[in-house]
Amino acid sequence: QVQLVESGGGLVQAGGSLPLSCAASGDTVFITRIRGMGWFRQAPGKEREFVAAINWSGDMTLYTNSVKGRFTISGDAAKHMVFLQMNTLRPDDTAAYFCAATQEDPAIATRSDYDYWGQGTQVTVSA
Repeated sequence: QVQLVESGGGLVQAGGSLPLSCAASGDTVFITRIRGMGWFRQAPGKEREFVAAINWSGDMTLYTNSVKGRFTISGDAAKHMVFLQMNTLRPDDTAAYFCAATQEDPAIATRSDYDYWGQGTQVTVSA
């Protein structure tokens, strides 16, 4: 159906920056049904949590409070890609970051509304 592949991530010192990318591929029928893309993260021993989301037109973005002003989500609908620029990283941003796609309105979609998920990419922020 739809495959999502993340890239980027790695190890960075606190205060540093990292970009993440996610590319969607697969059956065009399912890709055209996607209304929005999101980023989630999961730290060891914790539940997967929402980070940011964007619709394909790019006129709606949503962020969890802890990343507002530090992270920026953007997308390229023509290339079926979504990006997450992470600045002023903190040790508590350390987690596996997952790209996800939803056929629902991303402005109101919950985690369970996301139909497709990437494998995740690790982000580690050292103090």
